[in-house]
Amino acid sequence: MKGLRRFAITVGCTLFATTLSAQTAAPVVVGSKPFGESYLLCELFAQLLESRGIAVARQPGLGATDITFSALRTNAIDVYPEYTGTGLVAVLHDSLTDSLIADPRRVFAHVVRRFRDAYGVRWLPPLGFQNTYAIAVTRETAARLHLSTLSDLAREAPKLTAGFTPDFIGRADGLAGLRRVYGLSPKAVRPLAPAVKYQALASGAVDVVDGYSTDGLLARYDLVTLVDDRRFFPPYEAAALVGPRLARSRPDAVAALTLLSGRLDEATMRALNRRVEVDGESVQAVAAAELRALGLVGSDSGAAASERSASGKQSFVDYLWAQRSALWTLTLRHLALVLGALLAAIVVAIPLGLALERSRRLAEPTIRAFGVIQTVPSIALLAFMIPFLGVGVVPALVALWLYAIFPIVRGTFNGVRDADPDAVEAAEALGMTPRQRLLQVRLPLAAPVIMAGVRTAAVITVGTATLAAFIGAGGLGEPIVAGLALADSRMVLSGALPAAALALLVDGMLAVAERFVAPAHRRGGK
Repeated sequence: MKGLRRFAITVGCTLFATTLSAQTAAPVVVGSKPFGESYLLCELFAQLLESRGIAVARQPGLGATDITFSALRTNAIDVYPEYTGTGLVAVLHDSLTDSLIADPRRVFAHVVRRFRDAYGVRWLPPLGFQNTYAIAVTRETAARLHLSTLSDLAREAPKLTAGFTPDFIGRADGLAGLRRVYGLSPKAVRPLAPAVKYQALASGAVDVVDGYSTDGLLARYDLVTLVDDRRFFPPYEAAALVGPRLARSRPDAVAALTLLSGRLDEATMRALNRRVEVDGESVQAVAAAELRALGLVGSDSGAAASERSASGKQSFVDYLWAQRSALWTLTLRHLALVLGALLAAIVVAIPLGLALERSRRLAEPTIRAFGVIQTVPSIALLAFMIPFLGVGVVPALVALWLYAIFPIVRGTFNGVRDADPDAVEAAEALGMTPRQRLLQVRLPLAAPVIMAGVRTAAVITVGTATLAAFIGAGGLGEPIVAGLALADSRMVLSGALPAAALALLVDGMLAVAERFVAPAHRRGGK
């Protein structure tokens, strides 16, 4: 009896310690790419983990494959939904024989081994469905040009305009591969966001788009998917891709995520995507309902309480009212990003501009160097920082700070250099030193020009901060990115309109400050 009692105590203590460890450990960070199905799978993962008492932090809509996988590899996120064909071609840049690439099991075994050896990243067993690329045209275009296969499309491509996602354009299993295998060369190729491309196709702005075989939007727009008659696309089995930190230290989370393996077939996933992309149900509500249907969570779980906040029956005003708390939080986060980056830029740029005025030979090369940063696409700069700074607020602040420096340092240098010559000469005649003339004459006279640079930097920063959502920094870019992915114009506007209003508000407040710091003899003329 004593041995049995000791065994029961040991087991109880072990279970208690395991539960306590799961509750006190750092949250599992679940990410996704910026398209509807990835958002939905991300939410399924998150709610499943939460139902097992595991704390979760969500980082949806992180950008294309290179951004999201870089975040996973550096442990900035812990898990996200990925596809074996994408891992094979876009990440590993591998090519397999036709016999190997036609077998989903062998492709899965190959990516599992290569990802483990190269990155320490673990693939969980597939979720149960494939989501291959679907090259689609309108039914009218298919009938008019007699299109049913990709070979047919290649024949007519020189007459057509393609609207492809940037990710697809740059991938070996995307446009580059179709050109090589099929000789597909459209008349023009327009980079389009995932949801925008369907609207562009329906309006006639483009003639062909790339999609996914489980897209709900294919049915919404009644599109024809062309057959891959040369079997170019590899298998794209969906699975949870687990980062090194989670795979090593959180067996409880890995075990929970594995419960979804083999539970979702293509018909189910297509129906779930349609509910989100076509019927306008919220991702949270659809994920909660599916987990209950699979028996993976109870009917009384927190997931069951998810509201259908994106219901297609809501007007835009009703939608804004329902989301007011979340939008207020996002606006405060957006404002914090802007003010943090702007203040840091002011602290660096104004002293730098003053120093350059006294070392004019270095001024133009230095200012032009900061100007070059302005030419780097925001999303590219953000992606570059992920391996060093991870995802979240820190890389976003650094990127916004870099973008804000140029207009301020340029305005400071030009303002002090071109300050009223008569006033400067008078100060020199009074015996003021160069330093005194700079700080007591040139700087006050340059204040309006400097403030104009600050205003320009502020407006640029407010707009650029919306892209911070691609690296999980939050802000008003979140509903914009999610709305584009889910084809929800209300969601897009719920982020875009406050961002525009915030830009006007910040610019107006700085205009008042500009008037206040202007020299007294100039205020009256305004």
